[in-house]
Amino acid sequence: MIGDYTFGEFTSILAMQGFAGLSLFSVFVLMALGLAIIFGQMGVINMAHGEFMILGAYVTYLCSHLATEYVPVLFPVYFFAAMTLAFCASFGLGVLVEWGLIRHLYRRPLDTLLATWGLSLILQQVYRSVFGAREVGVTLPDWMMGSVALTDMIEIPINGLFVMGLTVLIAFAVYLMMARSTFGKQVRAVLQNRVMAGAVGIDTKRVDRMTFGLGCGIAGIAGSAFTMIGSTGPTAGQLYIVDTFLVVVFGGAGSLIGTIASAFTISQAQSAMEFFMSGSMAKVLTLLTVVGILMLRPQGLFTLNIRR
Repeated sequence: MIGDYTFGEFTSILAMQGFAGLSLFSVFVLMALGLAIIFGQMGVINMAHGEFMILGAYVTYLCSHLATEYVPVLFPVYFFAAMTLAFCASFGLGVLVEWGLIRHLYRRPLDTLLATWGLSLILQQVYRSVFGAREVGVTLPDWMMGSVALTDMIEIPINGLFVMGLTVLIAFAVYLMMARSTFGKQVRAVLQNRVMAGAVGIDTKRVDRMTFGLGCGIAGIAGSAFTMIGSTGPTAGQLYIVDTFLVVVFGGAGSLIGTIASAFTISQAQSAMEFFMSGSMAKVLTLLTVVGILMLRPQGLFTLNIRR
């Protein structure tokens, strides 16, 4: 016996909470990938990142509603179109925000923090005016419903497996883009030496705009994934922004491996502790642990060696 549980029950609880932590890990990774690109590569503190995620969630909700009401024949596959549209909407808004606001505030981190915080409040009010203050949810296709039984006591939701598979694909695609593609090489060149990158013909302003848009677009995909595990509301993005920044800083800004490792550690710790104590206390203990580790290793779990 362990407390009030038998050993088998306790093991099953840990397994179920571990999988719940993997679902949270998937959202953390998708959110943090976008934020790591913006913060790690550009040095911009985007406090409106959660609102870009919620934009993707609302686009998914609209696609769900339209497919259900007007084109039910496409309902089984609407989610794939919804993810694409969520990326495009968040990417487009990100490019517009970079052009109209962020490009005037580079190398002024405090100003970007305040400006994007104001932008997050504006976007929240826009969502509230357009979609209402109440939370909304999507209707998932039948093939995403149900669960896979591993044992008599452990069941894994199919939509959770889909989210994790999506996360793996997106993380791999981001790695290939940043490490292998011409655009990724341009991003790294601008990060290491902006003046020299411009001297060899790289349009640094365009790279900045596309980088910011890409980070916001990935947040839009995170919004699509978020609709599977939670309801969408105007302020739902603010519930994840602190955790996402925590993931990026703890993993090491600009490090893809660090972001994934940090998201896994924090999500599993929160999920396990939330079963045995309140959610707020679990977040407090997680935060205190991360802060303690950062005091010993301020650069995070992983760092990039960049020649300045």
